[in-house]
Amino acid sequence: MQTIILASSSPRRSQLLEWAEVPFEIIVKHSSEEYDPKMPAEDVPEFLAREKATLVWKSLHGNDSLHKSYESTLPVLAADTEVIMDGVVFGKPQTRNDAIDFLMRLSGKTHKVITGVAIYYQNQLQSFSDTTLVTFHEMEENELEYYVDKYGPYDKAGGYAIQEWIGVHAIKRIEGDFYNVMGLPVSRVVRLLKKLTKT
Repeated sequence: MQTIILASSSPRRSQLLEWAEVPFEIIVKHSSEEYDPKMPAEDVPEFLAREKATLVWKSLHGNDSLHKSYESTLPVLAADTEVIMDGVVFGKPQTRNDAIDFLMRLSGKTHKVITGVAIYYQNQLQSFSDTTLVTFHEMEENELEYYVDKYGPYDKAGGYAIQEWIGVHAIKRIEGDFYNVMGLPVSRVVRLLKKLTKT
């Protein structure tokens, strides 16, 4: 498969692309990750992914030092993953209390994990979102404190990573793509990349 640009510093997304044997280079541009609070929560991940992909694409095709470089011919892949329940976006917790509060609210309930994906290639931007339903067992507060203190999930939407301790102990049921919860619906991404780069 053709090399792509991954517009993300997420080690989980890098790992998933490596597992899929998709060659990639990482180029990240700072994104404010701001959105209209009136936007439906389910639309936020795809909106943010499009913003991230556009920033990197513009940097590769602008007047800076990367202009007309090898990377400017490659597809740019960006993604954003959010945990959503009852129309509320659970972003990345800022503090220990935030993380514990998020997990207490998710405990015993079903929430959505939505990853928005955007691919910029040959001056065209395509995007989609993928949804996985995750149901947690009821968890005791001391269990959640243990998880937060040991794993420090402050860079993870909703305050947890499914591939860590909490995924083994707390997940009751998953409906949809497991890897989408990790941060990238990688099989769907691979199919779209193949389609785009063949045309």
